[in-house]
Amino acid sequence: MKSETKQILEAVQAGKMSVEEALLKIKTEPYEDIGYAKVDLHRKVRQGVSEVIYGAGKTPEQIIGIADTMISHGQQRILITRLSEESAEKVGRAHTLSYHADARAGIIGGMPAADGIGTIVIATGGTSDIPVGEEAALTAEVLGNTVIRLYDVGVAGLHRLLSHQKDIMSASVIIAIAGMEGALASVIGGLADCPVIAVPTSVGYGASFHGLSALLSMLNSCASGVSVVNIDNGFGAGYLASMINHMEARK
Repeated sequence: MKSETKQILEAVQAGKMSVEEALLKIKTEPYEDIGYAKVDLHRKVRQGVSEVIYGAGKTPEQIIGIADTMISHGQQRILITRLSEESAEKVGRAHTLSYHADARAGIIGGMPAADGIGTIVIATGGTSDIPVGEEAALTAEVLGNTVIRLYDVGVAGLHRLLSHQKDIMSASVIIAIAGMEGALASVIGGLADCPVIAVPTSVGYGASFHGLSALLSMLNSCASGVSVVNIDNGFGAGYLASMINHMEARK
């Protein structure tokens, strides 16, 4: 994904933007201090993706204030993760919000057109893993990716996964999400020729230790090309998958 800085420089080179206009964009204040938050206004310039609001632990009023600041500085699309239904209802009165209950996420500004180099496949071991899967899927979609969802394809019924081999073989990145013993990531890692991002979930009985068992299994995967994010971190997996799916050849 091109950083905004690179896009600005290319626009200057092509004569579509003056040096003065480019300088103004780059010199924009790096953050705004609104008391309870320092809103990062330069993240898109640095990383190519604007700041995302983590909703858990914030009051609806704080979320609205942060969103107001982002919008006033030209951010057109805002993702709010770990957003409760109660907070979403209040935020929705201040902004046009699309709330996705399964993912516990809200989106201000709608979805962009997909511009990634390929497709991101998101596979979950069971139906209970879908909330984490949806957080990953929505994150990837908000960042401009085409997503295929393969839900409830865990190793307890391996034929369910194998019936989707075409999707697995044609993916640019695969996110494998599972609780219990977390074996799904290793199985997919042994089938796919693309990077696999494993997400352990806190789903499972007592000895799963709220996702720790799946985390350790995924970290110890014998399949090459498997990386692991934190327990229930669908957002982190979706973000990383988007970065991989937007990689450009560097000269």
